[in-house]
Amino acid sequence: MTRVLVVDDEPQIVRALVINLKARRYEVDAAPDGATALQLAAARHPDVVVLDLGLPDMDGVEVIRGLRGWTRVPILVLSARHTSDEKVEALDAGADDYVTKPFGMDELLARLRAAVRRAEPVGQDGGDDLVIVETEGFTVDLAAKKVHREGRDVRLTPTEWHLLEVLVRNAGRLVSQKQLLQEVWGPSYGTETNYLRVYMAQLRRKLEADPSHPRHFVTEPGMGYRFERGRPVPE
Repeated sequence: MTRVLVVDDEPQIVRALVINLKARRYEVDAAPDGATALQLAAARHPDVVVLDLGLPDMDGVEVIRGLRGWTRVPILVLSARHTSDEKVEALDAGADDYVTKPFGMDELLARLRAAVRRAEPVGQDGGDDLVIVETEGFTVDLAAKKVHREGRDVRLTPTEWHLLEVLVRNAGRLVSQKQLLQEVWGPSYGTETNYLRVYMAQLRRKLEADPSHPRHFVTEPGMGYRFERGRPVPE
């Protein structure tokens, strides 16, 4: 069963989420503040976190950063904050999706399912397109869902990985903004280009030798992005 950690200090929201999640056979833990959330995450290892930003003891962005220090668990922000800057801050800190209050339960559950699905390991069913992609600076292991750079694993969030995977599997081809948004965030997305800017900047910081002059994650202004392998790695 999928375990969900709900972090919110509004009892009525927690109650509604717990009832709806348990009815759909999720296991649920709940935390009313950031400190309890971090403790429960370490002890219970949830498969996904639903997080309010307005917590009584710390800002939810601090909780995101605390989690991202050691886990790639999908984080779905649930917040009354509506401004673009606040959404970008949460996504930049490592959140995987953002839902504003008031929210529809069906939409929230659909986004939660999508977040869990993106985090699932690649199937070990002998797929014929699971390959290792090498550049001069890093290596992408699509089968193991890992990236290596300078002899070490690079920690990516589930959303960062999914975005990378779509681009790598379409190496050399332009992938439109709409296609990326729908493949990574879901079919209801298509215009939230600020999401792409945030996550592409994060991938470049983690993988490009010079993030301000990317060689592998190329922007086609107004159209989309393209992954270029660059020169082959010498044997």
